[in-house]
Amino acid sequence: LGDVYKRQGLLIEIYYWRENMKVDAGIGHHLNEIPATVKKLQAAGYDGVRTAEMNHDPFFPLLLAAEHSDKLEIASSIAVAFARSPMNLANIGHDLNAYSKGRFTLGLGSQIKPHITKRFSMQWGAPAAQMRELVLAMRAIWGNWYNGDPLEFVGEYYKHTLMTPAFTPEDKDFGAPKVVLAAVGPKMTEVAGEVADGMIIHPFSTMAYINEVTMPAIERGLAKAGKSRDGFELSYSCFVVTGRDEEEFAKSKKATQERIAFYGSTPAYKGVLDSIGCGELQGELNTMSKQGRWKEMGTLISDDMLDKFGVMGEPHEIAPAMLERYGNFVDRTSTSFPVSDEAQRRAIIETLRAG
Repeated sequence: LGDVYKRQGLLIEIYYWRENMKVDAGIGHHLNEIPATVKKLQAAGYDGVRTAEMNHDPFFPLLLAAEHSDKLEIASSIAVAFARSPMNLANIGHDLNAYSKGRFTLGLGSQIKPHITKRFSMQWGAPAAQMRELVLAMRAIWGNWYNGDPLEFVGEYYKHTLMTPAFTPEDKDFGAPKVVLAAVGPKMTEVAGEVADGMIIHPFSTMAYINEVTMPAIERGLAKAGKSRDGFELSYSCFVVTGRDEEEFAKSKKATQERIAFYGSTPAYKGVLDSIGCGELQGELNTMSKQGRWKEMGTLISDDMLDKFGVMGEPHEIAPAMLERYGNFVDRTSTSFPVSDEAQRRAIIETLRAG
């Protein structure tokens, strides 16, 4: 299995082996509902559950998910990295991984400057460089806890030089969690390849962008660290338009168009639109977003654009289409399948997991 992408005008093909795709489900943040939800998801055949940091803390639900399942992998997807210090994240990562017996993955994202400085009241630097340093600082802390390495991390953004036995965790059997980063731009993507154990490819991606920007940046990062693609986990959740009938399909299509338009209004994501020759649409979407014309923005997303950002079809066509397009590089997905029939959803999951 391999990828073909462009590097400096040349077509490069990289081969590697990927096991069957794992399928995750997002879980909400209503803590009283988590136990029943994760039991249902484990019985339904999902491989893992994920939380996003929106209007609630992303970690509390994962503690309950670990308690009420014994097979599900648990992950933050994502927690806002720059809202926390490396020491804070190292402690959270340790505790969740120890309690879940090695099932936790710490998924981190940078967010954008206004949220970090105005919502969280935290520092904002060069995001890719700051993220690289944050992950390396966490690894230095874990190296102290698990290996007894001296804690002497001094960087531009973070400094950790003090640790005593009283503040060192004692339940060390499962070590550090895996760390994955969410990225869109080439700089952050390269950092993920260099210092993380995997990457979450943003849903607002096209195959052209993945081939020409994402994969080459990952390879550059892996090369910097002397790592191979083996063991570097890629997660990608494409957009899916489907439905049991015409009404469900139309509802799914409209919701997807609006979500793509929302992402497309972000100036930092213009390169993704450029990859399919629609870069000029970014300015128009951005202007409409400032005018509050959110619903209207979705009407600018054509069927051709929908096809570039994901798959469309009847429920039984979704999994084969995803495997054909993404199966040679995606290790896991948390794609939402907008079908009301549980049997159809289970069939999609089983097909993806079977590869």
